Amino acid sequence: MKVEETIPAALDGERIDRIVSLIADISRSDASKLIAAGGAEVDGAITLTGKPRLREGQTVVVDLEKIPVEIPPGPDASVKLEVLYHDDDIIVINKSAGLVVHPASSHGTGTVVNGILALYPEVQSVGQPARPGIVHRLDSGTTGLMVVARSQRAYDSLVEALSDHEVGREYLALSWGHFDSPTAVVDAPLGRHPRDPMKMTVVHSGKWARTHLEVVEEFNVPADLTLVKCNLETGRTHQIRVHLSSVNHAVVGDSLYGGARSALKADRPMLHAARLTLIHPGTGEEMTWTAPLPADMVAVLAQCEMVTPE
Repeated sequence: MKVEETIPAALDGERIDRIVSLIADISRSDASKLIAAGGAEVDGAITLTGKPRLREGQTVVVDLEKIPVEIPPGPDASVKLEVLYHDDDIIVINKSAGLVVHPASSHGTGTVVNGILALYPEVQSVGQPARPGIVHRLDSGTTGLMVVARSQRAYDSLVEALSDHEVGREYLALSWGHFDSPTAVVDAPLGRHPRDPMKMTVVHSGKWARTHLEVVEEFNVPADLTLVKCNLETGRTHQIRVHLSSVNHAVVGDSLYGGARSALKADRPMLHAARLTLIHPGTGEEMTWTAPLPADMVAVLAQCEMVTPE
C-alpha cells in the first residue's frame, strides 16, 4: 500500500523524514529507516536520505510496506473486542470509543491489532507486518464497524475493493445546525491543513473526496442539531469530520474541527460506523452488517429534542 501526499504550506521547508513520519504515522527514527530502504519518492524519484527539505507543492509517495518492524505487534488479551462475524477470510468487529486501530509511535500496545492477534494469531502474517490484517481504519474516537483481513487473499481483495470504492460504509453523525435540504453531497478534495499538518482540510490540491449526506432527524433543544447519515464514496483521513465542518455542520464533540461547544458536551466526536457492506473475498457473496449506536451517543441524543413553538 502506498500513500501519496502533496506538501502543504505548513510543511514547507521541513525535512523529508519528519514529513514521512507524519504521513505514515511512525516515529522519526522509523521514517529514516523506511527512507533508507527506498520507501519514499519525491516527485517520482526515490530518495535514500531523510535530510532534504521539501517545498510546498512537491509530491511524496510513501510505501507503507517498507515500515520497519524490529518487534512486530503481539497479542494482548486485555484488549476486549466485540466480534460480530468471523470466518477463514474476514473478521468484522464493532470498535469501541477510544480504541486505536494499530500500533504507532505514540501507542505501541492496547490496539485493535493487539486484540485481534490474541484471538486470531494467524493474522500476524497477513498484510503489512506493522499493521497485520488492517485494510481500513476508524479514528480512535469513532465507534462502529470495521473489517479485518484474516487471510492474504482477503487482504488483497479488500484493499482493491476499497481502492475501487466498492465497500459500502454508512455512518451516523450528530452535527451542529440544520441542513438546507434533506440530502446533500459534499464533493471537496482533502489534504493537510496549510498551518497545522496534524489536521486535514478542504484544499484545491488535495485528494478527491465525496460524502453523501441524508438528514435522519432534527432537533432544536439544547441547540439546532441534526442526526445525519453519511455514506462514504471515498475514504480519506477524517473525511466525514472535515466535510461536515466545511459546510458549517461540525460533528458534536469534535474538538479538532470546531465541534466542541458548550451547548451540548460530548467526550468524543459523535460519529459511528453503523453499516458495512462488502463482497466476501472468498464466496463472492454480498454481506452487510449493522451496529447499534453506542451507549454514550445514545445518552447525548437523549438530551436532544424538537420542540414546536406553541
